[in-house]
Amino acid sequence: MPVNSLGWFEAEPKPTMELIKRCNLPKDALIFNAGIGASTLINELIAANYSNLIVNDISASALVALKQQIGNNKNTAIQFIVDDLTNPSEVLLKLKNVDLWNDRAVLHFFTTKEQQNAYFKLLKNAVKVEGYVILAEFNLQGAKKCCGLDVVNYNEEMLQENLGNDFKLLQSFNYTYTQPSGNTREYIYTLFQRTA
Repeated sequence: MPVNSLGWFEAEPKPTMELIKRCNLPKDALIFNAGIGASTLINELIAANYSNLIVNDISASALVALKQQIGNNKNTAIQFIVDDLTNPSEVLLKLKNVDLWNDRAVLHFFTTKEQQNAYFKLLKNAVKVEGYVILAEFNLQGAKKCCGLDVVNYNEEMLQENLGNDFKLLQSFNYTYTQPSGNTREYIYTLFQRTA
């Protein structure tokens, strides 16, 4: 199945790029992209001259497709990590000093409390003080399933509760995404900053 026919595929990741611009990160900031698949966001980050990227997915084939999509870019250091965010290997457990943790449509697939706790523990271990977190998940009005899988719907308060008091909400907005099929998906986009 071509990647651009998948339900989550986004040709232009405008909401995410707008939030990244708001962070005003240096171009060598360490940006961790969770469950990125073959997203076009990486091309956008390269085009914006961000030079220190980590891309993660549980699917090795998704990251192979992403490598092919990106091509050879000598100005950007990209680390590819095939790993499960809810059962991370030593590679992810050692992840530190992340300037930006970016997640579009990954967290909402973790439906058990154990998975969610593992995800947020990993995030908190990785993101440095004054670092940023973008979480874009299905909102409370959004679909209850995606690609045949159950999802957990979120609002700002639920995300804040999971992150805890060390993270401050800077911005949030609802966003209607139109899939390649023409169907729509309702998202909540949030930007947090770690304060302690």
